[in-house]
Amino acid sequence: DVLILDGASQLPGRDWASGLEYVLSHSARLRVVLTGRWDPPLPLYRYRLAGQLHELRTADLAFTAAEVSRLMRLHGVELADPELATLLEHTEGWAAGIRLCACALQRTPDAKVLVDTISGDESTIAEYFVGEVLRVQPPETRRFLLETSVLDTFTPELASAVTARTDASRMLAELTRENAFIQPVGSGTGLYRYHRLFAELLRAQLSWGDPDEVALLHQRAALWLAARGHLVEAVGHAAQAGDWTGAARMVIEDHALGSLIVDGPGGRLGGLFRTMPEHVEDPEPVIVRAALAYGDGDHSRAAEQFALAGKLLGLRGGSCEDGLTLACFLMRLLLLAHDTGPDDVDELAPVARTFLAAVPAQRLARHPELPMLVYAAEGRARSAVGQVDEAATVLAEAVANAPAGAETVRMSCLENLAMLEAFRGRLSRAETAARQAIDLARQCGLGRERWPAAAEVALAWVALERYDIEAADRRLRAVQPMCGNGTTGPAPAGFALVRARRLQTRGELRQAIGVLAAVEEADNGAPRWLTREVRLVRARLLMVAGRADEADGLLAGYTDSADPDTVLARAALMLARGESGAAYERARTVADAAGTRAPIALDAWLMLAMVAAGREDTASAREALRRALRVAAPESCRRPVHQVWGELRRLLRDDDRLAQQYRSLGAPAVAGTATADPVVVEQLSKRELDVLRGMAEMLPTEEIAASMYVSVNTVKTHVRSILRKLSASRRNEAVRRARALRLI
Repeated sequence: DVLILDGASQLPGRDWASGLEYVLSHSARLRVVLTGRWDPPLPLYRYRLAGQLHELRTADLAFTAAEVSRLMRLHGVELADPELATLLEHTEGWAAGIRLCACALQRTPDAKVLVDTISGDESTIAEYFVGEVLRVQPPETRRFLLETSVLDTFTPELASAVTARTDASRMLAELTRENAFIQPVGSGTGLYRYHRLFAELLRAQLSWGDPDEVALLHQRAALWLAARGHLVEAVGHAAQAGDWTGAARMVIEDHALGSLIVDGPGGRLGGLFRTMPEHVEDPEPVIVRAALAYGDGDHSRAAEQFALAGKLLGLRGGSCEDGLTLACFLMRLLLLAHDTGPDDVDELAPVARTFLAAVPAQRLARHPELPMLVYAAEGRARSAVGQVDEAATVLAEAVANAPAGAETVRMSCLENLAMLEAFRGRLSRAETAARQAIDLARQCGLGRERWPAAAEVALAWVALERYDIEAADRRLRAVQPMCGNGTTGPAPAGFALVRARRLQTRGELRQAIGVLAAVEEADNGAPRWLTREVRLVRARLLMVAGRADEADGLLAGYTDSADPDTVLARAALMLARGESGAAYERARTVADAAGTRAPIALDAWLMLAMVAAGREDTASAREALRRALRVAAPESCRRPVHQVWGELRRLLRDDDRLAQQYRSLGAPAVAGTATADPVVVEQLSKRELDVLRGMAEMLPTEEIAASMYVSVNTVKTHVRSILRKLSASRRNEAVRRARALRLI
């Protein structure tokens, strides 16, 4: 026998349950089916233990996508899969809600639009909620439901703060037991939420019946959440209350401005400010807008908004909270990289670090991106004013402090660090930093417009300094489209510098000078150390081209400079004008100075070697060349040596020690040095001997091809044949064996 009691939860009192329990205990064949919104007052635990209870809860009754589709077809409504998914998301599988939606969809010609916009205040759904849920609740419970509807996911404590009630926990437990479309989130979390459609109805009724209270409820929620470190949720409620100053103040005082800079307007926190009005009268929202603009890459707008915030702070007067002070210093440091002087950086950076040290540890734990941003801003600013060593140190500190989620800022620090290290002559460090930046770009799936072009330039720089011509050319070809007109930062100037040096190795001085002149005219926002290097290299190229007067004009601004690079450039100018004695003395001061960058020291020793060789002072020339090779060896810096190789190669004759130093750079050995007895497998052809002579002169493949009027591929074929015939695995080994056999 089966007894069905529909709506058992609405039966008054408990007597009926006691009677039913008595009947069940005296009937072995009776099966009872109870339906209702909440559990009946029966000892269900006893039936569960005895295995006599089968339960169907809300999750069990929720419709699947296939069931929703079938119900829609039964109502004559055809929905595509995306619309079915949207409807299932809105209704959360609630059968009655789906049926009510189906009835509404039957009355509309555009089902897709209605599915996208359907909500709990739709007439048929609203009637159901009002009749089945709200009408049976006492007034104080209805009020509680309306006031807590402004919350998405909440705890009893938050509900108490918003409603100003002390019994929120009890009411939530009762509403959950009654299945009043409110349910716990997860197990043991202490969180609750409303059914989506029910929440929409409650919010609509609250806005219609008491619109002024909506903002107050959101503000209460914002204050409670902010005090407990739930910043994103707090800002969301402040924004819904229209309290933009309060929302911005929460971000700034929680030291979360860095999140806006890292993630930009597309981030979770930044997206909450999307609807903030343009005109506000308080500085905090303007600073937030400046941070969002900077995070979005619009540095000019960021500077404009930050200047406005400064004016508003001046009008307000009085002292600032620590969070606001640090936010201002952070923005100033970030913007200094685009318009700064060295005094500004030296003044601001220590103060910013002082305020950073005062940030409470729990807030730094919530916002680990803040130290990284302060260091990154300082590093870029110091790089912009030409403080190369300090910038490299601080940028390395920023990379070390980069948390997960800040990959783009870490990538930017790495590419700038790679350029600085290449400039300092630390080629291995530059290569490592550049490759790390490129790996991060790949991990983030960045496109060409956001690719770390400076990292690619740094790799080309490293390859050229090591005289790996093929790798340098490959890198230059890859990065050229990223350094076109309108590109800013260090990449365009760095690209021009490396390309000019590459053109110089090919003897194309006029084109090299033109490349550097063009980049000097462009306003690409390159750091001062890089624009200075471009000018000095251009001056040196003009000297090589016999245009000493033009070079003198470029160096006019550095007449009184005691920096090693400008002193050496002046020495080169003297040498170009035939003043070898004065040039030697100047170059000597640079070579002997402590702490000189490796590329400058290498250049100085090579210049001394050339001057001494010109005087037929072989001993001094060899000593200078030995010192130069010692400087070049740690990073295998071959390009500067190759540039003067034609004039200094005779110094290696009859000096085995010097020849060994030269070979350590990967350069060919010279005749007269000890080698193993090689065996020629097969005689070399005339063309192969021509290629071999080019290899001995350290000419790149394309120059050998041009001199022989053949293609690059033909030269590569000859090289492979030479290696095979001389039983060599590398070019320098083949040249060494050829010299031992007196083939060249």
